[in-house]
Amino acid sequence: MTFVDLSADVLPLGTGSHAGARGHGAGGPAPKRIVVGYGFWIFILSDFVIFSCFFAAYAVLAGATAGGPDARQIFQPGDVAIETAALLLSSFVCGLATLAVARESQLWTQVALLVSGLFGLIFLALEGREFADLVLRGDGPTRSAFLTGFFTLVGCHGLHVSMGLLWLGTMMAQFYAKGFRPNIRHRFLCFSLFWHALDIIWVAIFSLVYLVGTVL
Repeated sequence: MTFVDLSADVLPLGTGSHAGARGHGAGGPAPKRIVVGYGFWIFILSDFVIFSCFFAAYAVLAGATAGGPDARQIFQPGDVAIETAALLLSSFVCGLATLAVARESQLWTQVALLVSGLFGLIFLALEGREFADLVLRGDGPTRSAFLTGFFTLVGCHGLHVSMGLLWLGTMMAQFYAKGFRPNIRHRFLCFSLFWHALDIIWVAIFSLVYLVGTVL
């Protein structure tokens, strides 16, 4: 298993092995370690496998426009850049929430998670507007194989973000109701890993679908 210590002690320089040992004593009980089991890592890796299949399908279908619009004609790089900034900021603020959880600060944990969720909602709103504009113009997922691949890949990521926001709201409620119990901190660690993984996937989507599609 992988061990992630959210509240590790910092040992001063010059302390000996006995002085720096963890355990009961002047420094109190040793902090508990939060463990992420193999099951959750398998879940994350399975998501990466699924998205790899979608990426491969999109790469094959990118040129199959069936006489319809291609990437240069439908994508707006400026809007996508704002989407990307919103999701990256959401992940950054989620990292700040991790620091607040390590310090067991209820106020800053709630504030950081709220701000992270708001950035996530901005991302979803912009993506939803993009999808709606394409459908209203007649460029929906049934227009061509290219658009089918696009809607499937980007829509699957958007679905994951939606699920992540529901998970984030649940974490806020659990921290508020139950405090910083080890099991709650463990759930939050799993959520933060999931949320950061969505950032990695989106950077790949931004690079392959939008940058390559509109520049090359």
